[in-house]
Amino acid sequence: MANEAEALPEGSQVVRDRATTSFSDLWKKEDYWAIWLGFFLLLVGLIIFLPRGPEGMRDKIAKANATLEAESARAPFKTVAWYQAVDAKKKLKATSSSAGKFIKNFTNKPHGWKGNPVQAFVFSKDAADAKNAAAAVKYDAAKASAAETLTAAKVAQAAAASAGFSNETLNAQAVDAIDDWRAAHTKESKAKKKAAAKPFNQIPYLIGLMIVMGIFFGIGWAVMGKSFGKFVVGFVFVFLIAVLAYVAAGNSTMKQYGIGYAAWAILFGLIISNTVGTPKWVMEAVQVEYYIKTGLVLLGAEILFGKILSIGVPGIFVAWVVTPTVLILTYIFGQKVVKIPSKTLNITVSSDMSVCGVSAAIATASACRAKKEELTLAVGLSLVFTSVMMIVMPAVIKATGMPHVLGGAWMGGTIDATGAVAAAGAFLSDRALYVAATIKMIQNVLIGVIAFCVAIYWCARVDRIPGQKVPASEIWHRFPKFVIGFIVASIIFSLMYESIGKDVGYTLIDQGAIRGFSKIFRGWFFCLAFVSIGLATNFRELKEHFSGGKPLILYVCGQSFNLILTLLMAYIMFYKVFPEITARI
Repeated sequence: MANEAEALPEGSQVVRDRATTSFSDLWKKEDYWAIWLGFFLLLVGLIIFLPRGPEGMRDKIAKANATLEAESARAPFKTVAWYQAVDAKKKLKATSSSAGKFIKNFTNKPHGWKGNPVQAFVFSKDAADAKNAAAAVKYDAAKASAAETLTAAKVAQAAAASAGFSNETLNAQAVDAIDDWRAAHTKESKAKKKAAAKPFNQIPYLIGLMIVMGIFFGIGWAVMGKSFGKFVVGFVFVFLIAVLAYVAAGNSTMKQYGIGYAAWAILFGLIISNTVGTPKWVMEAVQVEYYIKTGLVLLGAEILFGKILSIGVPGIFVAWVVTPTVLILTYIFGQKVVKIPSKTLNITVSSDMSVCGVSAAIATASACRAKKEELTLAVGLSLVFTSVMMIVMPAVIKATGMPHVLGGAWMGGTIDATGAVAAAGAFLSDRALYVAATIKMIQNVLIGVIAFCVAIYWCARVDRIPGQKVPASEIWHRFPKFVIGFIVASIIFSLMYESIGKDVGYTLIDQGAIRGFSKIFRGWFFCLAFVSIGLATNFRELKEHFSGGKPLILYVCGQSFNLILTLLMAYIMFYKVFPEITARI
């Protein structure tokens, strides 16, 4: 990003020069390379997983759907058989293929660990056996609890059925018993995973992954006219710091407190850059935007319109009405009340806090030409508050007895990071997780819209020279082009998902090309970007932008307003305007 906002072009010659160079931009600019690299990975993922559906996939799906239809017609609530049919479909994953398992092993990040960090890389058979033996006790207890609650759920459901499902009291008792069984079932699944540890040696895979990704990004770097060799050498250092960030985040205590890889990646980078200093030979590979823009193109494929529509109008209102409202009012508040000197810092923090965290901050910073220090500050604030909110909000929802649909919508609309939203929702229930994740997905759609609007506003108002007409080419020049890849990926994958059917799409695309391939790489690319942010940032540069604590005041006030407005809108939409939709969730 440019360190200072650029004035608009003066004279038609500059505009003509931009027009003549636009075609070569397709292979000389990192925005376009982010698109080409992102789509290459998406294509590879489709080639690998689309032909590899589980055996008997369509027959199993048809059988489960017949059960779902019959149970929906039989009872006014989701029955035991209904949930079992859903579970049967969820087990169908293209990632279960041999190719999927190999890719998972090859691309896996360092594993979780408790007392010995070496176990993040190497886990012996004896250690695996010991861990399984220790976890078996909890698994047996969880299994017994799940069986007991399942029996109770069937009994309560039978009582409701004997009354023809016309007794509201018996129906409510059946729903509560089924909810208890689902909670116990979730605990059993988690305990089963912990009791199924296998020995591994991740080091060879990590070395192979480092080489592959270094070449992957290095090719684009070379075509852009830079040094392939220098980039790859520096990339080794950046990748190793990313690995350390994953190791730190994999510690059981860090997981408990929600301190993820992003915070560690930035922290490790900052420590290096502000002590011994980032070596010059590393700086060639310290490319924040190159990594994260490619990751954002991959993120576009994860935003499927069918899933957005599945939660209906209430979710769209929560995400698409509250978000721009909070963004605009927070920006005005920052300028008029807090009086933040830098408008680019103001809009970047506002976008980060109101839309979806780091992804929105990157897109907005590109559109308004924010300084890298301003982006770093916005991302840092986001990570700190995300870690706090993902722990505090589920506790508040649980303590107040808030309905999980409402709580999920509240968290999905306010917690910045998608991963943190999923973790917070899973802490409550499957319903909360589903609603929270879907709301966040709907909100993510706004990344491109916000970037486009910010580019127009900055051209027409902020950077506009009085008396000068702003040409459309200037808006195009300023607009972050990788957003086009983000949008196109979303459209293509959404159309594919719907064309092959929701259930087959879930198996082959969602649980194949996306979760088994592109999403894994997206996580690595984001981690590389966060490391680069730290390595390229000096505390002395941040100090200037944090003067008087104004960015912190802006974030706290804006997020407080966001929390209140999102909760109010979610309550009105899900419980007053569209209660019938809420009942189906």
